[in-house]
Amino acid sequence: QLKLVNPSQYRFEHLVTQMKWRLQEGRGEAVYQIGVEDNGLLVGLSEEEMRASLKTLRRMAEKVGADITVLREREVDYDSDVPRKITEVLVRKVPDNQQFLDLRVAVLGNVDSGKSTLLGVLTQGELDNGRGRARLNLFRHLHEIQSGRTSSISFEILGFNSKGEVVNYSDSRTAEEICESSSKMITFIDLAGHHKYLKTTIFGLTSYCPDFAMLVVSANTGIAGTTREHLGLAMALKVPFFIVISKVDLCSKATVERTVKQLERILKQPGCNKLPLLVNSDDDAVTAAQQFAQSPNITPIFTLSSVSGENLDLLKVFLNILPPLTNSKEQEELMQQLTEFQVDEIYTVPEVGTVVGGTLSSGICREGENLVVGPTDDGKFLRLKVCSIQRNRSACRVLRAGQAATLALGPFDRSLLRKGMVMVSPEMNPTICAVFEAEIVLLFHATTFRKGFQVTVHVGNVRQTAIVEKIHGKDKLRTGEKAVVRFRFIKHPEYLKIGAKLLFREGVTKGIGHVTDLQAITTKENGLEEPLGPGQLSF
Repeated sequence: QLKLVNPSQYRFEHLVTQMKWRLQEGRGEAVYQIGVEDNGLLVGLSEEEMRASLKTLRRMAEKVGADITVLREREVDYDSDVPRKITEVLVRKVPDNQQFLDLRVAVLGNVDSGKSTLLGVLTQGELDNGRGRARLNLFRHLHEIQSGRTSSISFEILGFNSKGEVVNYSDSRTAEEICESSSKMITFIDLAGHHKYLKTTIFGLTSYCPDFAMLVVSANTGIAGTTREHLGLAMALKVPFFIVISKVDLCSKATVERTVKQLERILKQPGCNKLPLLVNSDDDAVTAAQQFAQSPNITPIFTLSSVSGENLDLLKVFLNILPPLTNSKEQEELMQQLTEFQVDEIYTVPEVGTVVGGTLSSGICREGENLVVGPTDDGKFLRLKVCSIQRNRSACRVLRAGQAATLALGPFDRSLLRKGMVMVSPEMNPTICAVFEAEIVLLFHATTFRKGFQVTVHVGNVRQTAIVEKIHGKDKLRTGEKAVVRFRFIKHPEYLKIGAKLLFREGVTKGIGHVTDLQAITTKENGLEEPLGPGQLSF
């Protein structure tokens, strides 16, 4: 917008309608640039006009129930004696039908690069003491606390209120408080860096469908261990990522620069083809967030320390402005499809019964809804009822496509469930298969890849060993070759979709690809069954 000085009533109404539409498009967020002509010419406004324009913008925001924050101001050289400025303003409104905007960020990086500590500092709001105090609240198992290594997937939340201020555990006691006072939530998925937990990390990346990935690199060790592998995983799954160089307080400026150069070199390689963007000021952080969402080729790089707190604010500014990937139209389309919920975790909670955690990939799920879950080992689907829903530890009546949540299933028998199952609406008539074909690229293999080879296949939340039954048009594959391969699951049939991204691994063998064809098992064979109650036996 050029300027919004004392608009007439008609023009004001028109501007408000326009703001409503923009907020809806951006799922509750919009950035206004004031002092810029429609064709992008930076004209700038004098102090007085700028004050009047911001006042009008505030009135518009109040009318639609939004808050505004000034992101940055910049002086422009325009032929005049008076200094002229342009201002960027973030307008944020919580959509009426949901509590907050939700972004999922997966955290990757080599072991000991400071992933959990960085999350501890961001979410607890206090700096680390240099010996790992900040991460203790993130660990889920005793052996993780003793060794300092993350082995499971944990979720941490960081909120921003509509004025763009951080909401975390420093001023809120519980997760519910954070949810209530935030208009934007960032869920960090803390993954394991150690090589032996690679399957957990892959599961976290494929099943929780993160919007973005944050690759943490330690400034003093540089690119080591699993860093390249994690970078490759993010690229293979087409997750846009940004990089954080941690532990800057431990080493000299020269060492930090060397790590940055090393990263820039890798990112510019033909395989990556990314454009590194080093963030040194608030201004850079704002630019990075806007560019990063528009073109996936740009990779922002932050250098920070969890102990001295250096440059931590830049990362917070970036996360605050980072817009969601899908626009409202795509989400509407997903919500109109039939319900489909991926089961990623299963718990038993005292006095609640069985609880499943996961992501709703399409449709809408309400409390009290009847769904079917499967496939079981013999390919059947069982009926069940959703008793209650929780999102980020606070109760929620309706779950929409793309949101992660936990569903309580009441007295449903836990032993019938496993990771990798789906819960779908009964009229969906889900197709399941034991044999499927995929077009794959072999990334690395020591010898040749041939028929009869066994690999662990990851497709979304499905993780199972499969046998290579046939390689079309070839006898064997070598590193870097492409082919269409037919796989057969060893244990039980799974629910797959054509076009789903696929990763497979076995020892040092790795490959990526997508599902091209399924041999569906007909639904007459896999009819619906009632789960057996206590005291009933099936023979």
